[in-house]
Amino acid sequence: MANEQSAINLLRAQFTQCFEWLEGTMAGVTMEVANYKPAGNVSPIAGQLAHTITSLDGLVVGAVAGKAPVMASSFAGKTGMSEAPPPGFAWGEWGQRVQLDLPAFHEYSKAVFTAVHECLDTLSDGDLTRELDLPFGKQTVSWVFNIMLLNTLSHTGEIACLKGLQGLKGYPA
Repeated sequence: MANEQSAINLLRAQFTQCFEWLEGTMAGVTMEVANYKPAGNVSPIAGQLAHTITSLDGLVVGAVAGKAPVMASSFAGKTGMSEAPPPGFAWGEWGQRVQLDLPAFHEYSKAVFTAVHECLDTLSDGDLTRELDLPFGKQTVSWVFNIMLLNTLSHTGEIACLKGLQGLKGYPA
C-alpha cells in the first residue's frame, strides 16, 4: 500500500467522505421525493442519483479498472433502474424519465462504492498519469478521479436543493 501521504490515500479519503455525504443527503428520500420535478430543465433526484452512480461505475470501474461495470456484471438486471443509461454520457433526457427502486438502487450504489475503493487499492501514485482513451478524448486516470469527485459532489448539491424545495432537510449536517 502507498505511504500515508500518497495521492491515492488522499483520493481514498476524499471518496469515502464523498460517498458518506451523498448517502447522508439521500436520507429520508422516498419515491415521491425522488421523482419530484420542479419547473424548468432539471432532473429529479432519481435522475441525479442514477447519473452520479452510473458515471462512477462506467468511468472508474469500466475505464480505470478495466472491468465490466457493476451494472453489467454482479448487478446486471438488478440495479433498480427502470432503464439503463444511454451510451456516451448523454444523460439529460434519460435523467428526466428514469425511475428507481430506491432499496435496490442503494444496494447497487454500495457495490459501486466498494468497486471504486477496490480500484483505488490496486493503484499507485504513478498510475494517476496513465492516459485513457475515453469517449470524450484522452484523459489521465487522475482526471477521471477528479471529475468523478466533482460530479458526485455537484449532484449531491442538486439533490440537497431538490429536497429543500420539498421542505426537507438537504444536507446531513
